[in-house]
Amino acid sequence: MTDSSPSLTVDVVSDVVCPWCYIGKRRLEAALAELARQEPDVRAAVRWHAFQLNPDLPAEGVERRSYLERKFGGAARADVIYARVRAAAQDAGLALKLEAIERQPNTLDAHRLIAWAQEQRDGNASELVERLFRAYFVEGRFVGDRDELAQLAGEAGYDPAQARTFLDSDVLRDAIARADERARRLGIGGVPFFIFNGRVALSGAHEPATLLDAIAQARASEPG
Repeated sequence: MTDSSPSLTVDVVSDVVCPWCYIGKRRLEAALAELARQEPDVRAAVRWHAFQLNPDLPAEGVERRSYLERKFGGAARADVIYARVRAAAQDAGLALKLEAIERQPNTLDAHRLIAWAQEQRDGNASELVERLFRAYFVEGRFVGDRDELAQLAGEAGYDPAQARTFLDSDVLRDAIARADERARRLGIGGVPFFIFNGRVALSGAHEPATLLDAIAQARASEPG
């Protein structure tokens, strides 16, 4: 019998409203594509874990521009920081439209939806994660709204009615809160945060070459 278990597991702690997490996702994909080119037999599994940058935001979110000004200490400072984000995103092949974002959402329900998706099919929620990132950072959609989230689930290939029913429940609410708290207890204060094969951790949206080095270290440390 052929072993179908992944030979590489990648745990990604992230938030869907973190632009560096979107950039980090692209760089991880580039690293895994290069690994697959070098070693076609490598099977990688990516698992997504919740981290809320703003867990105290109200369910309806807040006005985006004032949020950024409060966070970064003024409009000018926010513009400087996001110029750097845009440049890094463009280098990763992403054309972010940050000006299209009107409200900063609470992401609890988005994380619940990702966790729900990872319980479906083959446990791979990366397509949904991609759809959420694109909706927020490119299309300016409000990913704190349950109707919007259910529609995005449908666009990612899930049953939108089932997604909406799930979102209206309290299922996984406590689990997401615990995951967020656990990440902070482990010392994770910023995202993205990558863990390769449960052995090597890397914080930040590093370039693909750096991610490949971490993957190699993790694989080299495996027993046997």
